[in-house]
Amino acid sequence: MLDDLFSRLREATAPAEIETLQDGIWQIWLTAGHPLLDKRLETGTRALSAGDYGLAIREFTFLTETAPDYAEGWNKRATAYFLRGEYKAALGDVRETLLREPRHFGALSGQALMLRALGDARGAVRVLQRIEQICPAWPGLQAQLRTLREELE
Repeated sequence: MLDDLFSRLREATAPAEIETLQDGIWQIWLTAGHPLLDKRLETGTRALSAGDYGLAIREFTFLTETAPDYAEGWNKRATAYFLRGEYKAALGDVRETLLREPRHFGALSGQALMLRALGDARGAVRVLQRIEQICPAWPGLQAQLRTLREELE
């Protein structure tokens, strides 16, 4: 199912279609596959939304330790670290996410954002080019690439 959604995403050109396909992919990613893990994911996600990054990190750490192959546990913890301003930890968790799911456009988007904030425009371009391979018509992608390339000139 996931491979089919990614195949369709690569061909999609309409923003509404891209969004629908992304939503379908997220629905799959946001299921840990076990009631306890799903509950911890939900608790962590609520904590993240409420700005309780410490609790979110603890919940997502439980996921990464209990189900280390579950990419979304790593991605969610990366998000919590990012929002807390801990870019080094966030980038480490993004790497772990991408080892498990190289097409994780959420992790790639976050990675590009952090690299840009850290002054690594070249690295951000490389990451955005990976997103381009996943979905060439990603809304706003070409403008981001153009801006970064202009910065590099």
